[in-house]
Amino acid sequence: MSKRVAMIFGHGVEELELIAPADVLRRAGAEVLWVSWEDTRELVTRGGFVVRATHVLAELDLASIDMLVLPGGPGVMAARSRPELMTLLRDYASSLQPLAAICAAPLLLHDAGLLDGRNFTCHFSCVEELIDAQRGADVVIDGNLVTSRGAGTALVFGLFLVERLYGIEIRNDIARAIELTTGD
Repeated sequence: MSKRVAMIFGHGVEELELIAPADVLRRAGAEVLWVSWEDTRELVTRGGFVVRATHVLAELDLASIDMLVLPGGPGVMAARSRPELMTLLRDYASSLQPLAAICAAPLLLHDAGLLDGRNFTCHFSCVEELIDAQRGADVVIDGNLVTSRGAGTALVFGLFLVERLYGIEIRNDIARAIELTTGD
């Protein structure tokens, strides 16, 4: 059964946090949409690679999305001032569908008021602002919320996203196929 996953990002996205989860989600059978929060589909990653989004934010139909994923990177800082993104995040969170963020992207969830009373993790550079972040775990799951620490945990993060949508057997099959162990 194909699920639709929207990965929302802009200039400065951390490429590993974009591509690694997208790859394992596609291996599981998900349709992965790359959605730009910028006014363009052509985006430059943190490392200087040019990637092309499939959609811009205004085109996104939240009702058709089974999971929303926020990759991190330095571009997150500029996105914090985008009220349309904060509204979209709050609207999506009310659906109780899986919502995921990695690295600095939990800052966006914080700004949207979605981390209060929740267990989560983030990149070490954000812990002074996100003082309730759990350190040490690669991935923290709290209900429909899935968070991870950064580029080094991007594949494991992606596998946990696969598990949320398709179950542990599919997650384990993909982990074996790419020769990655998750500590389970």
